[in-house]
Amino acid sequence: MTTVITYGTFDLFHVGHVNLLKRAQALGDRLIVAVSTDEFNESKGKVTLVPYEQRVAILEACRYVDLVIPESSWEQKRQDIAKHEIDTFVMGNDWQGKFDDLSDLCEVVYLDRTKDISSSAIKQAVLVFKQINDVFGE
Repeated sequence: MTTVITYGTFDLFHVGHVNLLKRAQALGDRLIVAVSTDEFNESKGKVTLVPYEQRVAILEACRYVDLVIPESSWEQKRQDIAKHEIDTFVMGNDWQGKFDDLSDLCEVVYLDRTKDISSSAIKQAVLVFKQINDVFGE
């Protein structure tokens, strides 16, 4: 059995997330998704709109995902790879080269991101919409 793992925050779940998970799952027989905890995101200076428990529930409901685990530190990836007998580590290509050091443990694959969609872009669009509404709204 080929086991694949990917990591992410998965805030404001969108089609880009679905595409990543579908393509990652296609690389093996089993897909594990490590979701950044709220505390880990906070340590990175990142704020999520959707709480960790809800992001986990969304991913557990996704047909491409077999197991969801918490990501609580940058350093845990090597431990996760060993513990879960990972064959392939997958990330979006915005992380290109950042995890090549894991290639001594498993195959490292960077997948193209879905064009014109990201949680950050959605958050920015909502902020702009709110600002416009504050100026021109009732």
